Amino acid sequence: METIFRGDLDTRAGRLRAWVDALLIDHGMFRLGWSNFATVVPGRLYRANHPTPGRLARLAHRYGLKTLINLRGQTKNGSDALTREAARRLGLAFVDMPLESRGVPQISRVLRLIEVYRTMAEPALIHCKSGADRAGLAAAVFLLAEGASADRAAAELSLRFGHVRQARTGVLDAFVASYRAAGDKPFLEWLTKDYDEKALGKEFAARRLANFLNDRVLARE
Repeated sequence: METIFRGDLDTRAGRLRAWVDALLIDHGMFRLGWSNFATVVPGRLYRANHPTPGRLARLAHRYGLKTLINLRGQTKNGSDALTREAARRLGLAFVDMPLESRGVPQISRVLRLIEVYRTMAEPALIHCKSGADRAGLAAAVFLLAEGASADRAAAELSLRFGHVRQARTGVLDAFVASYRAAGDKPFLEWLTKDYDEKALGKEFAARRLANFLNDRVLARE
């Protein structure tokens, strides 16, 4: 990942570099007035794009957040460093739970995410970069693990959040659709016994124009 941040938040110059990196290199400028925030389950789980420290503080106080789940993983850029610092200051449990937005969802990662949900202090906020794809998948997994319908889960992957199903990110929709086709089988049973990662990867095909829009124009991860 491209970054100019050097890991220093203790000096004025280092902190300035972190903010420049977050706002310009990581496209945080576009997130200053757009949080892509939504409620997944009231009082339990919320979703957003990568929050600035100020926005995280406001959300934590308004919704009583206890846990912050980072779906980007350890990017080691300015956004990442500033958010981790803010989470510590606010007393939030911080969980790194990296997901892919364009790859076939992996059984091991989905199971780990479910375990995070099972053991975390609620309520929690999940975030990725834009809040469109990985946040949508993570929200869908939470709902499916709780027994919600595939249709309800699929609503978390929609254009309302900026999710483009015609691009490679549509593989996430295909994942939910595969579960829908299983009928009434419990999600965890389907995931561990019936879900075929390789088969889904071979079946899914994305459109080139949608990929260009998603990857180049919108600069999604």
